[in-house]
Amino acid sequence: MRFRIINQSLATTLISMETCIGLMSTVLGELERGKAAMPLRSVMRIPETRNVMGMMPAYLDVPKVMGIKVISVFPGNETTRYESHQGGVLLFEMNNGLPLALVDASAITTIRTAAVSAVATRLLARGTAADLAILGSGTQAWSHLEAMLLVRGIHRVRVWSRNPVNAMQFSKTAAERFDIDIVSPESIENTLTGADLICTTTASPEPVLPGHLIAGGAHINAVGACLPHTRELDSEAIRKSLLFVDRRESVMNESGDFLIPVDEGVIDTGHIRGEIGELIEDRIPGRRSESDITVFKSLGLAVEDIAVAHHLYMTAEKADAGIVTDFEGIRVNRP
Repeated sequence: MRFRIINQSLATTLISMETCIGLMSTVLGELERGKAAMPLRSVMRIPETRNVMGMMPAYLDVPKVMGIKVISVFPGNETTRYESHQGGVLLFEMNNGLPLALVDASAITTIRTAAVSAVATRLLARGTAADLAILGSGTQAWSHLEAMLLVRGIHRVRVWSRNPVNAMQFSKTAAERFDIDIVSPESIENTLTGADLICTTTASPEPVLPGHLIAGGAHINAVGACLPHTRELDSEAIRKSLLFVDRRESVMNESGDFLIPVDEGVIDTGHIRGEIGELIEDRIPGRRSESDITVFKSLGLAVEDIAVAHHLYMTAEKADAGIVTDFEGIRVNRP
């Protein structure tokens, strides 16, 4: 059995953001229709650190494929040359359960997270949303800027980071790459004033987005915090918003952005309005008025990873790209 290895450099050339947005809309709709399945991710916390290892299996009915993402998350990597998310997605075929490919997980996580935020933005943000604020200046800030430019007519971009030097460098480089005016205000207040589209992409364990600074009518994509004790939005931000999620079960077990205000008594478990898949399938309403504040809380789902990994695998197969070896998988006759 041919086994293909697709590294980060190759993976980034095999799928565009626009293609990934369409792919994520499709797979989340399939999940809502019961054509995909996955358990809660399994997370192992490394004692006395913020580091974790996660395991995320999933099955897709169309195309028929299964797989698992195994990933380490080291938030401290933001000060190094390495990505915070490291690992691989292992794909299996469904006839005999043989492995097909190992695909770099960092490349997949980068693009699929922003692509899902773009799907949510199309469904929930005002059609006129054009004033973008990005909190964070790392990998997800880059991918979210690219994704937001594809789904809304952005005319102003403001970037804030806990490290002002990083924000300034991001703004300068991104302005040249995307040919758009980007500034990096010193204060969070000046970053958020009037913003009608906000993406929180930080590694901060404490809130960076205070509810009192959010303008009426804004839409927020919250993607940074992924553990029960960490959050990017304060309780007021969640309380005053219509909250939509990628998966209820995941958010109710793993998201500090949701669990902390529940524990504080600020909201109850019924505060979640619905899942993105339900919006895609037109089973629930989204934004009710131009003044509503909407939040999409994204934790990332295994079905998203497997869908992207399969696309990368099929594209690499056609191009005969990557490293190929023989994964025999045959029964060994023993004396």
